[in-house]
Amino acid sequence: MPVARPELSDARVIAHVDMDCFYVQVEQRKQPELRGLPTAVVQYNSWKGGGLIAVSYEARKYGVKRSMRGDEAKEVCPQIHLVQVPVARGKADLNLYRNAGSEVVSILARKGRCERASIDEVYLDLTDAAKTMLSENPPEMLEAVDDEVLKSHVLGPDEDERKEVENVREWFCRSSAEHRDKLLACGAIIVADLRMQVLKETQFTCSAGIAHNKMLAKLASGMNKPAQQTVVPFSSVEGLLASLPIKKMKQLGGKLGNSLQSDLGVNTVGDLLQFPVEKLQERYGINTGTWLWNIARGISGDEVEGRILPKSHGCGKNFPGPQALRKITSVQRWLNDLCEELSERLQSDLDQNKRVAHTLTLHARAYKSNDSDSQRKFPSKSCPLRYGTAKIQEDALKLFNSALCDFLGSHRGETQGNPNSGWGVTALSVSASKILAAPPGTASILRFFHSCEPSSSSSEQNFSEIIPDSVPLSPSGSLSCSELNQAGPQKRSSAEETQINCGSSTLNRDDQKRKSSNYKGGCSILGYLQGSKPSCSSSKYEGAEIAQEALPVPPSEHNPGRPLKRSPEEENRVSQPSLDHNLQRREMWTYKVDEIDPSVIDELPPEIQEEVRGWLRPPKRANPVKRGSSITNYYLPSRKM
Repeated sequence: MPVARPELSDARVIAHVDMDCFYVQVEQRKQPELRGLPTAVVQYNSWKGGGLIAVSYEARKYGVKRSMRGDEAKEVCPQIHLVQVPVARGKADLNLYRNAGSEVVSILARKGRCERASIDEVYLDLTDAAKTMLSENPPEMLEAVDDEVLKSHVLGPDEDERKEVENVREWFCRSSAEHRDKLLACGAIIVADLRMQVLKETQFTCSAGIAHNKMLAKLASGMNKPAQQTVVPFSSVEGLLASLPIKKMKQLGGKLGNSLQSDLGVNTVGDLLQFPVEKLQERYGINTGTWLWNIARGISGDEVEGRILPKSHGCGKNFPGPQALRKITSVQRWLNDLCEELSERLQSDLDQNKRVAHTLTLHARAYKSNDSDSQRKFPSKSCPLRYGTAKIQEDALKLFNSALCDFLGSHRGETQGNPNSGWGVTALSVSASKILAAPPGTASILRFFHSCEPSSSSSEQNFSEIIPDSVPLSPSGSLSCSELNQAGPQKRSSAEETQINCGSSTLNRDDQKRKSSNYKGGCSILGYLQGSKPSCSSSKYEGAEIAQEALPVPPSEHNPGRPLKRSPEEENRVSQPSLDHNLQRREMWTYKVDEIDPSVIDELPPEIQEEVRGWLRPPKRANPVKRGSSITNYYLPSRKM
């Protein structure tokens, strides 16, 4: 639903930068011999030559369009070169294009607040940079204006023909121009320079729109392509919108746009000017009605969010026509592939950007027999995201089964994999959202567990080792003892096997209970640490003793603020010369109780959360009521007042 946001100022300078047939440019950079030739990038599906997803401007001159298949494109343009998009797990692999897009974003972000809208488009807020330029080096004072700036298209105020300003140099260098137009001129100069930097450093061309808000900048960026830019002064806004088809406006291409056409007879954005805001609010609600009234006048208060990283990660696959999935087993196979790709991207985001996603969502399109409209009714389902490929796959399948039951209603028996069940899935996707920065110092409690294990190759561990795929957090943030025991990749290197099965010690907690006389009762954090042996040749209790020495000791019941004292035998064992190299590790485990972030505790198994919280906040001792001290004693006859 669109949100009506008033513009706080019309003196903003916003740019929308859109890459020119980006996928083709990426492939042409890989294969320079394709430059200047009719080229198109096609999907991995080879049916009829594959679907075109990007077409070069050389091919467009022959009438090739993105809606065509490869075979059809060859009929229109026999000399066209078709490049297949990379394939992974039976679907398109877009990592090549995502990484290329990141190169462009890193350049554009040098001059202002940057919002990455998609793989190949970016919004820039250049207001501060334009103000600085206007105060220090205004355009009218420039001795020479760059040729790329003079190629800009500046829209004129003519409402009928939307003519462009003929003398661009004169428009940029006007000393009598309004302040907001001078800011736009500065913004256009900055954008032209950024576009040249992108071309020089990446070999990619891009087009841009420069205006006072995101909506107008987006409309302008596509008006003159490729490798050009368009400026929208405030005086030309009404003329720009007057003849713009209503369906071309963002968020008006669906039901809302259809309603405007059928109910109000609105075919262009300019047609909305005839309706007062009260009428629009009455019909579409206060928020949507106000938004419609605003966009008809070119008003949009949407801010550039200042985000160069994606808000979410998603993987999807379409299954048109006879390819529709009709069995649970088929759905599960594709879900596993999609979740595997999603898990890799989440892990990469965690490693590179220290960000963690919190919500897993499943989307699908499906149909039921004799129900042509059912594709719009398949519900989306979400749950807390647990890191690790296996966990994501497990949760995604549960979400699908739940959604399918809701979709089929009373016919739930049809979900049991029957090929004639009367349903089919035509699109399937999983996404991870609510991606937030990982709080500093709270990477994972597993980091401390890993630090107890020796490494046969290196003492350094990267962030991906701290949160392994096989040890994710559950939706509630807890992890049972059995889950931690069983955690770990199915295939381990010999070095990892040596670390895990060091001597006679294994990660089997039942064996630990039998072998360690110090481990009694239920789960404890010390029990986990006993399984991590510092040395294969050490005694079977050595790892636990070092861990106990390093951890903060729980307060004594009789001395709540002071740690328990060790017995002389324990002190002697810890101070043995043979353990000196292990005692040097004590520093990495030593920390002050008041420096522990309480949110780390939520990552611990529930069985030991209470134990650790007791160290942080020792429970107050009960103050037993003495006999004869109740209120009734004050009213006894024998009580002397």
